[in-house]
Amino acid sequence: MDRFIIEGGVKLRGQLAVSGAKNAALPAMAAALLTPEPLQLSNLPRVRDIFTMKKLLQHMGIVVTPSDFPPDGELELRAAQIARPEAPYDLVKTMRASILALGPLVARCGQARVSLPGGCAIGARPIDLHLKGLEQLGAELRVEHGYVNARARRLRGSHIHFDKVTVTGTENLMMAAVLADGETVLESAAREPEVEDLARLLRAMGAEIEGEGTPTVRIRGVSRLAGARHRIIPDRIEAGTFLMAAAITGGELEVTNCDCRHLQAVLQQLEQAGVAVKEKDAARVGVSGPSRLCCADVSTAEYPGFPTDLQAQYMALMTQAEGASVITETIFENRFLHALEMVRMGATISVEGRQAVVRGPTPLTGANVIASDLRASASLVLAGLAAEGETVIDRVYHIDRGYERIEEKLRSVGARIRRVSP
Repeated sequence: MDRFIIEGGVKLRGQLAVSGAKNAALPAMAAALLTPEPLQLSNLPRVRDIFTMKKLLQHMGIVVTPSDFPPDGELELRAAQIARPEAPYDLVKTMRASILALGPLVARCGQARVSLPGGCAIGARPIDLHLKGLEQLGAELRVEHGYVNARARRLRGSHIHFDKVTVTGTENLMMAAVLADGETVLESAAREPEVEDLARLLRAMGAEIEGEGTPTVRIRGVSRLAGARHRIIPDRIEAGTFLMAAAITGGELEVTNCDCRHLQAVLQQLEQAGVAVKEKDAARVGVSGPSRLCCADVSTAEYPGFPTDLQAQYMALMTQAEGASVITETIFENRFLHALEMVRMGATISVEGRQAVVRGPTPLTGANVIASDLRASASLVLAGLAAEGETVIDRVYHIDRGYERIEEKLRSVGARIRRVSP
């Protein structure tokens, strides 16, 4: 397995461009199952999860061109016929987003066989809300031998209330409902920018959707969807990771090709920690790391709150802040695995339940650490950038699931980081 070797102690300086959002690209690719006409997507990030979704769609019979993933991140997906309406375990065991195929397959084919999803070890992420919603739309479901088997002659609109906010659940049921008979109302829907991006794509394909970005989304089903062209939004999590990388090293970075509207909670939190933030325009933001970081508590929350996907990176930042910072994780119950690895590097962190207390500043020193999940990987990279000496991060295949060439990007602004293959 590949590993990263980082020599810390360098202040990052320069400009970094953000790639397309993985969490917006995956449902957009799944939306290709809804139409026999070509769907042209651009700004797709070159990350492992996108390659996995591409293989999954090709397994189903979708024609993807070009066959090799192009440098500009543009693909055409054409599902003229869906030969195999299934998502087998071997293809999707590392990617939770495979469940996004379920709604579109049932809506268009009337049947689906989708493996229960895998992904990161950050706690239980059940799909019961997806299944409950599909049943309300008229699907017959059986879960057996690790697969969800679904059938429906034609889905029918329904009023669905989510017991808990779910991003992929909202996306899955949106895609199922666009071809259902009648109107579907989703209450307590997720408000994330990635949900809004999917709604824009579906509307470009001919769907009738309104209310995305609010807790109530209304979908009026249509009989057929057309092809469309769509550009994936920038990755707000990658942008936030780069901003914190600048702050933890005391450097200065300008992050470009981002959407500052999607970063407001992150920018406000950084300012509370003493980081100088300047929005230069709608797609560019600059940060300057202070000589002295301040402790600042944070609680993760659904959008527009502070994202759980930046909690680990923020914990790394707080190891260098003066005082005690309380980090509360409200989304996932097992998302502090990175804390133990940071302690090995010299951090002072105590974890109890869903709260972690970080006391600083503590001088970090290089060590051999192991990445437990995608965002934990990024947090260890940030810790390594700030540490004295050499940090070796194993299992960086996790970070490849969601960050495009992160070591090359960081190296371009001064980081001493390299990838080593066995």
